[in-house]
Amino acid sequence: MILNYKKENISKIMDILLKKYLKHRQPTLRRTSKYRDAFQILISCLISLRTKDENTEKVTEKLFKVVHNPKQLAKINIKKLEKLIYSSGYYKKKARTIKSVSKEILKRFNGKVPDNKEDLLSIKGIGQKTANIVLAFAYGKDYIPIDTHCHRIPNRLGWIKTKNADETEKEIIKILPKKYWKEFNTIMILFGQNICLPISPKCSICPIRKYCKRINVKRSR
Repeated sequence: MILNYKKENISKIMDILLKKYLKHRQPTLRRTSKYRDAFQILISCLISLRTKDENTEKVTEKLFKVVHNPKQLAKINIKKLEKLIYSSGYYKKKARTIKSVSKEILKRFNGKVPDNKEDLLSIKGIGQKTANIVLAFAYGKDYIPIDTHCHRIPNRLGWIKTKNADETEKEIIKILPKKYWKEFNTIMILFGQNICLPISPKCSICPIRKYCKRINVKRSR
């Protein structure tokens, strides 16, 4: 649901946050997209599930020193793969998913990660967020990856009222000017990690406080 929120304030908020965070160290998946191919971005995203950003980077670097493409990942011994990604957490499930995804990309797409959402989502283990990350960061397409920060913050600001990331994506693309789509995920992650925290956000130093409705904020700093 889109709430009664001034669209011009959305642009003001994005301009303020872009100015504050665009020069900051970028999240791992955005940083690696500058020099990795679509497959490595995809695997990095699968590794990032429920782990910290800096840990994702370390594990991804370690893995791609050993394997470099879907064929090698499909063939690697599962125990060896588990060992390589162990420190990312949930390593057994992630290892199975990574191997399964690699095999399917080899079998159905000749080893090339699809560049359209329908094909990406047809691969078991790839969800909306992962598909959007690949399309946006690897192929430069107009998609908005929605993670926990991208879902929480627009709801807190009072832009929208949604229950999950899929609903948020549908509503955000209706109200967010397209010129901000490319940077939205990165900016929301940095803002969410540094100021707009899930619990006890730092409202006293927030650069966009006057535009925020502070929905469901019970305690702040």
